[in-house]
Amino acid sequence: MRFRPKRLAVAAVALLTAAAALPAAAAERGGREDRPSHGGLSAVIRYTEYGIPHIVARDWAGLGFGTGWAQAADQVCVLADGFVTVRGERSRYFGADAKPDASLSSASDNLASDLYFRGVRQAGTVEKLLAQPAPAGPSRASRELMRGFAAGYNAWLRKNRITDPACAGAAWVRPVTTLDVAARGHAIAVLGGQGRAVDGITAARPPAPATAAVPDAPNVPDAPDARDTARAARGLFAAHDSDMGSNAVAFSGATTADGRGLLLGNPHYPWQGGRRFWQAQQTIPGRLNVAGGSLLGSPTVSIGHNARVAWSHTVATGVTLNLHQLTLDPADPTVYLVDGRPERMTKRTVTVPVKDGAPVTRTQWWTRYGPVVDAFGGTLPLPWTTTTAYALHDPNAANLRASDTALGLSTARDTDDMLDALRRTQGLPWVNTIAADSAGHTLFTQSQVLPRVTDDLARRCSTALGKATYPSSGLAVLDGSRGDCALGRDPGAVQAGIFGPARMPTLKDAPYAENSNNSAWLANADRPLTGYERVFGDLGTPRSMRTRGAIEDVAAMADRGGLTVRDLQRQQFANRVPAGDLAAADAAKACAGLPGGTATSGAGAPVDVREACDVLAAWDRTADTGSRGALLFDRFWRKLTAAVPAERLWRVPFSPADPVRTPHTLNTAAAGFATALADAVAELRAAGVELDAPLGRHQFVVRDGRRLPVHGGTESLGVWNKIEPVWRPAQGGYAEVTTGSSYIQAVGWDGSRCPVARTLLSYSQSSNPNSPHHADQTRLYSGERWVTSRFCEKDILSSPALRIVRVRER
Repeated sequence: MRFRPKRLAVAAVALLTAAAALPAAAAERGGREDRPSHGGLSAVIRYTEYGIPHIVARDWAGLGFGTGWAQAADQVCVLADGFVTVRGERSRYFGADAKPDASLSSASDNLASDLYFRGVRQAGTVEKLLAQPAPAGPSRASRELMRGFAAGYNAWLRKNRITDPACAGAAWVRPVTTLDVAARGHAIAVLGGQGRAVDGITAARPPAPATAAVPDAPNVPDAPDARDTARAARGLFAAHDSDMGSNAVAFSGATTADGRGLLLGNPHYPWQGGRRFWQAQQTIPGRLNVAGGSLLGSPTVSIGHNARVAWSHTVATGVTLNLHQLTLDPADPTVYLVDGRPERMTKRTVTVPVKDGAPVTRTQWWTRYGPVVDAFGGTLPLPWTTTTAYALHDPNAANLRASDTALGLSTARDTDDMLDALRRTQGLPWVNTIAADSAGHTLFTQSQVLPRVTDDLARRCSTALGKATYPSSGLAVLDGSRGDCALGRDPGAVQAGIFGPARMPTLKDAPYAENSNNSAWLANADRPLTGYERVFGDLGTPRSMRTRGAIEDVAAMADRGGLTVRDLQRQQFANRVPAGDLAAADAAKACAGLPGGTATSGAGAPVDVREACDVLAAWDRTADTGSRGALLFDRFWRKLTAAVPAERLWRVPFSPADPVRTPHTLNTAAAGFATALADAVAELRAAGVELDAPLGRHQFVVRDGRRLPVHGGTESLGVWNKIEPVWRPAQGGYAEVTTGSSYIQAVGWDGSRCPVARTLLSYSQSSNPNSPHHADQTRLYSGERWVTSRFCEKDILSSPALRIVRVRER
C-alpha cells in the first residue's frame, strides 16, 4: 500500500468536519446511528510516535473497522491465536496436550479449552446474548463496533503479508466473524467464573448409580473437607495474588495545584499473550473522542481518558461466582432435586478434532444453575458422588455488556456521568473503577457483576461447606435443593440474579480514592467503606503490603497538596519497597548478631552471611535499577515469606484500628529467618551474583538482542510499580517479566481544551519482533521515561512521526 500523507491528511480533516455537523444532543450522548456507506467500511488512521494510532471514522462500524485493522497490524498472531481458542480449534492445530497461554481461560491443556469453548459455541450462548435487546444485551453501537472490528481484521489479512514469525504462513490464521469477536469478549467476561473452572467443567463425570446390590459405587470420593476447602478458596479468591492486578488513584481538586482532578492508573497485566493492552485513540467527530488502552480483541477503549474525565480499573475482590450443592436422585446421579421434584441435567456432548489423532468426544453436564464441576482450580476438589454434585453459577455468562460500559465511560463528561453509565450498563465483570474529572471530582466504585448472594441468603441457605467458605473467602455454596434459595433480583438490575446498582460500594469526592486489589474498605483510609455484603470483599482484615504502601504514599501526597501530573509520574517510578522499610533494618541487625556471622542453609551447610548484613543495612529501600541490595532482599524476602506463616512473621500483630501501619516489627526469632537469609546468600553466590550488585544488572528483559534493565518488584515487596520477573540464574538473574505494570497513564487538566496526559505501554505496541514498535516503549519504561499524549488535533497533526493511512473494506 502506498501512503500519500498530504492528501490523506486533507481527507482526515474533511471526515472530521463532515461529522462535526451533528446536532448538539447527538454529539453529547451518541445520537442516531449512521449506516455504513454503500462503498463499504472505511476509517482514517493517523500514526504518531511509538506507533500509536489515532482512528477516525464516521460511524460505529467504521470505527470498529479501523480498530480491527490497526490491532491486526500490530498483533495479528496474538489475535489469531485467541480466535482459534474461542472457536475450540486449539487441539486441531496445536495438539490436544499442548497448553494455551491462559489469556482466555484457566484450561490446563488445549483439549479442555476446546471442549469448553466448543460447548459454548454449540449451545449458541453468545448468539443469544447478541440477540438480546439493550440494556440486557449489547446496544446496536456495540454490535456495529464488533461487526466492524471483524471486517477490519479480515481486510488487513487480505491486503497484507504477515511478517511475525509466530504465525507467518500458518493455516490457523483465518478470517473471523462478528460472533468470533463477541465470543472473545464473552471469554473475558467469564474469566473469573466459568473460565477459571474449565478443567472442572470438562472433566466432571457422573459416578455409577447406587443399586440395591451395590450400595456404594467403587472409588466414590469422600465429601470435601470444609476446612481445607475454605483455605483453598481463600487462596483462589485473593485478587492481589492473581496474575492480574492493578493500582489506581484519583486525587480531587482539594489536593491539586489547580483545583482539577488527577488520575494515575497502573494496571498489572501479562506482558505476553492475549491479555495485553494495546494503545489507541478513537474518534467519531461530535460523538466520541477517547484515548487509552484496550484489551486485545476489544473494539473499545478499556481504560483511558477523554477531554474531561480519566479512569482506570483494578481487579476487584468480588467473588464473581457461587456454587449450588445439588441433592441427587439416588437412582440416577444425573438427576437432581429442587423442592423434592426431579430435574434432569442437560447433556452437552462435544467433539473436538485433534491434530494427528482421532477426534475426542466428551460430555458436559449442565443444570438450571450452570455447569456441574468436579473441581475449581487445582486446589479445590468438588467430587461428584452418588448423592451430591456441585453446579457453578456465573452471572457473567449472561453478560455481553462490557463494550457498552466502555462506551459510557468514554463519552462521560464528569464522574457523575461515569457512575450513571456503570449503573445503566452493568457490564464490568471483575474490576473496580477509579476516576477523576476536570472539575476536581473523584470516584471509586466496585460496580461489577456479582451473584446476588446477600449475607442473609448465605446464612439461610449455605450448606455445611458454604458455612466454612463464605465467611473466609466470599465463595457461597448454597443449597440447590431449595427453591427459596434462588438468588432473586434487585431493583435496577439489568439481569436476574445479580446485585442492583444501589448495592455497589461507592466513594465520591474523597481527597484521594485508591485501590490496589484489596477490598473497597480502605479506598480512602479516612473514609472507610462498610456495609457491603461479604461477596464484595472483606472488612477489618490485614491489607496486602502493596495496599499498605500505596495508601501511605497517596495519603501523604494528598496531605501535602499542590499536586500535578508530574507528582503522579514520580509516584509511578518511586519504586519504594514497603516491605524493606518495615523489615530490612531488623533483618540487618539480626544478621549482624548471628554467632560467627554464619547461618545454616536449608541443605544444612553453614553460610557466611556477614557481607549480607552490611548490604541490607546500606540498601536504600528502593527497587530502582541502580539499587544495591534490592536483589538480595528480594530473594531473602521470598524465601522468608514462603517459610514463615503471616501470623508469625511480625512481632506487632494486625490491628483493625490501625490497618495501614500494622502488622510491623519483623520477628527475627521466627524459625526460618536465618535459613532464608543463608539460602538467599548461597543462591546468589552460586549464580555468580554479587550481593550488592545493582538490581538492573540482574533484573532485565532482552529485546532486539539488548538487555534492558527493569525496575520494580514482586507482589510481596509491596512496590507500586509491580513486576513479576522470572528467576533464571543461569541467564544472569531475573531474565524476563511475566506480568506487571502495563498501560500506565497519568492524567490531569490545565484549563485548556486538551488534557495533560503522560502514558506508557511497558511492553510496547507489537508482539512482532520485526516491528519497529516491538520494544520502543519498553526502552522508555526501562529508563523511566514517558510518552506525551497527542490527544488534540493540533498535537496529532504536528507529530514529527505522523503517518496517515486511509483503510477501506474493498
